[in-house]
Amino acid sequence: KCRLEGKVALITGGASGIGQCTAKVFAHHGAKVVIADIQDDLGHSVCEDIGSSNCSYVHCNVTDEDQIKNAVDKAVATHGKLDIMFNNAGIVDADKARIIDYDKSDFDRVLSVNVTGVFLGIKHAARVMVPARSGSIISTSSVSSTVGAAATHAYCASKHAVLGLTRNAAVELGQFGIRVNC
Repeated sequence: KCRLEGKVALITGGASGIGQCTAKVFAHHGAKVVIADIQDDLGHSVCEDIGSSNCSYVHCNVTDEDQIKNAVDKAVATHGKLDIMFNNAGIVDADKARIIDYDKSDFDRVLSVNVTGVFLGIKHAARVMVPARSGSIISTSSVSSTVGAAATHAYCASKHAVLGLTRNAAVELGQFGIRVNC
């Protein structure tokens, strides 16, 4: 039996890397997958590989709330519900040896994608999962969320934030039957 038969999953950053692999695994296990990414050609290619009956693509910059809302709404409009939200979109910044060499704009960009994107994904998944009183929200974290010096300053800070946000959302949303994990 396919473990995800009848489930609908939205994956941000699903056009490549961990997100692409997850999309293929979820579809293999029976889920309908919606890939949300800014890499349009790659996203469409992944959907072709999986099959259009099981996978669709929506352009989505996770730093833009309207685009996250649209991706969630597309999943629900197409499949009638959203069971799994995988907040996987993320970026790394250029590795610089010293914190004094970093530009604030680079730091802000990483936090915008890696933290604000997760916040918006959790928010809009919860918007449709709370009334359904079920769902699973997963956010990609990293060993960098628990130790220092494992990555760049911005990336490390962003993954610490994702872990804290996830734990806090788990407490709030658990009462509605929604699991929230990294």
